Amino acid sequence: MKHRILALVCALLLMVQMGFVPALAARPVYFTAINANVLPLTDESMPFWSGGYLYVDSSIFTMADNTPGKLLGIYRSLNTAKQVLVLSADGRSLIFDLVMETVQDDQGISYYPASIQRNGRVFIPVSLVAYFFSLTYSSTRVDREGSYHGYLVRIRNDKTAIPDDKDFADAATYLMETRYADYLKGKEPEETPMETPSDDPAEEITTQQGKTVYLCLKASDAVAVEGLLDVLDRNGGQVVFYCTLDFLEEQGDLLRRMEAAGQGIGLLADAENQELSVLEQLEQGNRALERATCRKTRLAFLEDVTEQAKAEAENAGYCCLKAALDRSAYPLKSASAADTLLQRVTGQKGTASVWLGDSADEAGLRAFLVAAAKADNRCLALTETV
Repeated sequence: MKHRILALVCALLLMVQMGFVPALAARPVYFTAINANVLPLTDESMPFWSGGYLYVDSSIFTMADNTPGKLLGIYRSLNTAKQVLVLSADGRSLIFDLVMETVQDDQGISYYPASIQRNGRVFIPVSLVAYFFSLTYSSTRVDREGSYHGYLVRIRNDKTAIPDDKDFADAATYLMETRYADYLKGKEPEETPMETPSDDPAEEITTQQGKTVYLCLKASDAVAVEGLLDVLDRNGGQVVFYCTLDFLEEQGDLLRRMEAAGQGIGLLADAENQELSVLEQLEQGNRALERATCRKTRLAFLEDVTEQAKAEAENAGYCCLKAALDRSAYPLKSASAADTLLQRVTGQKGTASVWLGDSADEAGLRAFLVAAAKADNRCLALTETV
């Protein structure tokens, strides 16, 4: 009798212990892969099903350097002020209105389903994105005894080395195990160190609110502008790009990306153009801008023009840039150059508008945005009324 009771107690203890297995082990996870790259696994960015559609985090579509998303060639721009998300590639765009919960292309054609906001992120239906941009996607069941179980959501184009999704899932076992281990580790509670009061009264002093900075750049080289837009997307800054006529007529994708991201767009007219007058350049540039973004601008920068040509442009309603600082002759390509620019900006009274021309590169702009933010300065896009 005692043996039976002891056996029953052991069985009950075993059942209780099994009941306390973490819920994580029973919950299926959804990995995300782009071509041959398995992305980090987090609860916030994990794909999910809704209404019969599979949704993925829109931020995986990026043209930032050294990211898997760049392999797909899709630009992503999120304008939080206008609540609009734009994906664009090869002259075509999908425009997600986060407020109206609609999606259209750049021709005004409607699609379904719309985006979903969750965990502070915008998720989009992978089937729609794959169809619109001629990609392939799949959801493959993946199970690893003693480790993860769930699905591998893979998005790929024709440049991947392993086109078969099942073969890739088998080959990516180690990568998924690594991502899953990092995922579990990230869910472990962290000890928060207790803060000790500082004896230095200087540390209790809060800095005064900084000033508003309007950076103005020349847009003529598409590769350079794309890199600058990547930096602005990652650091949250806004500028005005004064675009040459050639740029306006040839770079519709980048213009739409600027518009969607809340960057300012201006027109650049050059007195050295022997074929078109200043006004003709501005008018032709506006027509090209309207074709690409369905809007025009009055912002203008006039290079080496006469006072008469400038007066004619202003009389025609254009807002010609009168920058407080002209730093086009001083390359913004290093942290030290960024510090120097910040000192010049700080020395200005009130707001500061800065003409950089094409002197800035990604490293310099990134360093300036970071330094400006630490100093509580705001980098905004100049408008037609500022």
